[in-house]
Amino acid sequence: MHMYMRRTAFASTLCLLAAGCGDAGNTATAGATRTLATVATASAFGLTQDASFYTIDTGAGLVFKVRRLDNGVSTQSAGDLASLVYNGVEYQDQGRGTQVNSGFDYLYKGISAVDVNAETIGSDVVKVTVRAGGLTHYYIARRGEAKIYMGTYFTSEPDTLNLARFIVRVPIARLPNGPAPSDLRGTSGAIEASDVFGMPNGETRSKHYSNMRLKDWQFIGATGTDVGLWIVRDDNEGNSGGPFYRSLLNQATATNQEITYIINYGEGQTEPLRTKILNTYTMVFNDGSAPAPVDTSWLGALGLTGWVGPEARGAVSGAAITGRDPRFAYTVGFANATAQYWTAADATDGHFASTGMIPGTYTMKVYKNELAVDTRTVTVGAGATTDAGTVAVTGDPGSAAALWRIGEWDGTPAEFINGGKVATMHPSDVRMASWTPGDYVVGTSTPATGFPAYQWKDVNGTLTVRFNLRASQIVPLRLRVGITDAFAGGRPKAQVNGWVSANPPASTQPSSRTLTVGTYRGNNTMYTFDIPATELVVGQNVLTLTAISGSSGIRFLSPGYSYDALDLIPTP
Repeated sequence: MHMYMRRTAFASTLCLLAAGCGDAGNTATAGATRTLATVATASAFGLTQDASFYTIDTGAGLVFKVRRLDNGVSTQSAGDLASLVYNGVEYQDQGRGTQVNSGFDYLYKGISAVDVNAETIGSDVVKVTVRAGGLTHYYIARRGEAKIYMGTYFTSEPDTLNLARFIVRVPIARLPNGPAPSDLRGTSGAIEASDVFGMPNGETRSKHYSNMRLKDWQFIGATGTDVGLWIVRDDNEGNSGGPFYRSLLNQATATNQEITYIINYGEGQTEPLRTKILNTYTMVFNDGSAPAPVDTSWLGALGLTGWVGPEARGAVSGAAITGRDPRFAYTVGFANATAQYWTAADATDGHFASTGMIPGTYTMKVYKNELAVDTRTVTVGAGATTDAGTVAVTGDPGSAAALWRIGEWDGTPAEFINGGKVATMHPSDVRMASWTPGDYVVGTSTPATGFPAYQWKDVNGTLTVRFNLRASQIVPLRLRVGITDAFAGGRPKAQVNGWVSANPPASTQPSSRTLTVGTYRGNNTMYTFDIPATELVVGQNVLTLTAISGSSGIRFLSPGYSYDALDLIPTP
């Protein structure tokens, strides 16, 4: 499955893989519905406990258990979901827990104590609270719903792994159908680190290749026969990375289907991690069809740490965005140390509105696809809407008249060689085109076949662009080279004919792997090189771009970067 798919397409594909979906499955689906009704009628909502577990019956076919005490098993912890029985079938791997990270007893260095408490609230709600170090996690059930509502709040980032993610672990036979790029069944061994794998036919698979841009999905999951298990996210205001952030979502092995909800992740981060904010999300069991949106507004009555109600939130609206390029979609993002939000701008006039925001002062960015072309600040107050007025875009590099341009200034490498594949497979994958296409000839070559999305020091370390100039064009010129991300300090150095630029500084980028694990999303950076007129000639000129870095590496783990665009303009 191609993970650029929007959430509806993603869910539909999974549904088609599962028996009982579509017209052909009406009978099976009806049978599943009758089974659900029967189980719901027969079971009684409520909370029970013994020495080892809290057991919660939702009264809707889902009965789950939360482990109360440490049982001395390294893959299990107090606070884990230890059992997930839906319509009489166990969906929890009994050898491991469904848990935050690798277990609540391994979140913080030197802290193994986990406190687990459960209570019934009124007659229709059960709340389980798990506390470990600086983290508080909730499991919440409501009568008659096959759902587990969850919330995670931490006062400091877990420091054993420097991340927080909730992982559901289900025996693969129960939920065999998930996204293909992250299905490791049939692989022949690791080809990079311990998390990127090769297939006998030369294709590649990894948990990392299940990624989608955060703004493009609302739920993730997997299906089996007449069943689906999904995680439906909230607005993800407590995550870090913004609307275009990509990270692993799923992994299928010979043993388990692992569904991973990123609460606040350390990989590929472009900004500091956020703490002291409640992240809510919901586990949903159903017949395998796409889950509907989940109403979580009622959680505000449960006294959850970090909950901010709608009355204490505000909004921002803008009447229009002018100066847009009609070929691209625009997104408006908001971020500060506390929270992040984003909203789509209207395609006709660019008007926008972002609601449900925690009060504070935010950096507001207007993105042309994924490239910020306007930046300003806005302040949000409780119960009020801030009017941002009409935003005039003045920072789009694509608006400058260029002698030539390769690619689009949009913050992505999508238009270049392999640009549409880099998020779902390793650069060595047999389905990739050659990373060394030969010289690019302006006016003849095209980005899709003539220029690579990525450049590495040890793979395609020198790229050549040939271009012609007329006598009237022999003036001081500026070469602009845009990258979206870089690994190990990689950056381009330019040479035009006999003129050689100075070594440019390294850009500020995520410290983890990115280019080989499904994301080009870093900090967009433009390098400029001013070329004296005396170094240019009438007729053919030759530009050489060399990947440089003070670091070294082998092949696809050598210093490198992802291209956004490059062009040649008169020196301002």
